[in-house]
Amino acid sequence: MRMLYHTPLSPFCRKIRMLMKEKNIEFELMCENPWDKKLDVFALNPAGEVPVLVEDNGTVLSGSYAISEYLEEAYPEMNLLGVTATERAEVRRLIDWFDHKFDYEVTQNILFQKVFKNYFHGGEPDSSAIRTGKNHLFYHLDYIGYLASERYFLAGDILTLADLAAAAHLSALDYLSDVPWDYNPAARAWYSLIKSRPSLRCILAERVRGVRPPVYYENPDF
Repeated sequence: MRMLYHTPLSPFCRKIRMLMKEKNIEFELMCENPWDKKLDVFALNPAGEVPVLVEDNGTVLSGSYAISEYLEEAYPEMNLLGVTATERAEVRRLIDWFDHKFDYEVTQNILFQKVFKNYFHGGEPDSSAIRTGKNHLFYHLDYIGYLASERYFLAGDILTLADLAAAAHLSALDYLSDVPWDYNPAARAWYSLIKSRPSLRCILAERVRGVRPPVYYENPDF
């Protein structure tokens, strides 16, 4: 069986899980935490990071960017990158926005400080970094709200990997009660739309040991 090595609260792993569910690709999950530094993970990916996808034939792919591009080419029945070159460029631009800019300005400052830093033995959370991440989040919610107001989905009229990338980061942060959904109604309405999809709902049903999400976490209507 196809195997996906993942960490539950990793937005990059969540993005790949959602992508595979949207494409109806069957797979099993293997939880692997990078901070454990297991040799079998390094054997699959020299960077020692997840996600890592191992196909039925033994093909190993690592990194959310490489995996998502591979899945789009290998399983094209459902297209999540757009049809035209212009559409694909816009989807990739937004994926880059969330997986780099949003991750650097928000996710790393909140999720890493509150959860992952402890596992990496990095000391106490930096409250200044957390405040910085929360302040940046308002700007990003405004941008999501703007996109959602101009288009049905973030990149256009159809669901794309851009929506999955954004939802992956926000769902991980929302598990920590750190997304002020009342701030931007358009961003909230868009997330409610994505939240109702089975590809995300199966992730929202999961729990991380020692951390409880807010009571509305699974509810598409908040």
